[in-house]
Amino acid sequence: MNRHQFSIKKSAARLIQWLLPARRSTALLLAMAVFLGFAAISCRTVKRVTVMLPEVPGAKYIGSKECEQCHEEIYKSFQTADHSLLTMGGPNTLNAGCESCHGPASIHSDSGGETKPPYSFASGRPMANTFGANPSTPAARATEKVCFTCHGDVRGQFNLPSHHPVPEGRMNCTECHPPHKGSIHLGGSTALKAQDETCLKCHPSQRGPYVFEHEAMHEGCTSCHGAHGTVNAKMLVARDSNLCLKCHFQQVQGGQLRIGGADHTVRVQQGTCWTAGCHEAVHGSRVNSSLRY
Repeated sequence: MNRHQFSIKKSAARLIQWLLPARRSTALLLAMAVFLGFAAISCRTVKRVTVMLPEVPGAKYIGSKECEQCHEEIYKSFQTADHSLLTMGGPNTLNAGCESCHGPASIHSDSGGETKPPYSFASGRPMANTFGANPSTPAARATEKVCFTCHGDVRGQFNLPSHHPVPEGRMNCTECHPPHKGSIHLGGSTALKAQDETCLKCHPSQRGPYVFEHEAMHEGCTSCHGAHGTVNAKMLVARDSNLCLKCHFQQVQGGQLRIGGADHTVRVQQGTCWTAGCHEAVHGSRVNSSLRY
């Protein structure tokens, strides 16, 4: 090896040693960028819904556009509904908004509406099977069964001891949650109605007006009651005086339990705040500022 070759190798070795720290820094920066990118993606909130559509033998999904031909008014209104999120765009997606609840509607469409959709809420001519048409007309499918397909948490709430009579068949989900138009809640939002309008439709005696209001009414019915079901009587979110103490501050002074400046030591032992003969008018009173009748 001559002196010239030795000088070239020595220069190359110095160059490699000089580049190594830079490469380490570059690799570290690249790793940090990848980590931050994944973190941003994982924490991103997207307006997207994924629904596993049920399979029905002999029927195919045809898309909500086909429904418009006969159900034009409902189709137009559905664009404003909260459930319209079920209709997603894109080249590989199917606009199955209607069919996500009513099932694949190819046979219903081909029969001109004579055969009901698989998940119909009214009785009608049944779908044909391998042995020909069924001899009997099936009963209407329970509305809540369709809702529970996606809302499993609500199904669990209806199984609690105190609940609205939906499982018993005396109510259905659509009485409070209109599925085809606007907000899924009758009150609040842009409906220009009180947020508790849904509840007051069936409980008009709690509407008022009252001379002495219970401030909790301004927070809404669900500040005290569960909407679907709870473990407590009257669908309350907490039991006994614990419910009231969520808002009414308590103090212990000189061995006394004071609430609202008054001694409640013995009173809270006599029952709930509204059954111990004190604050029976829990929603409001027309005669007493302490919410008594």
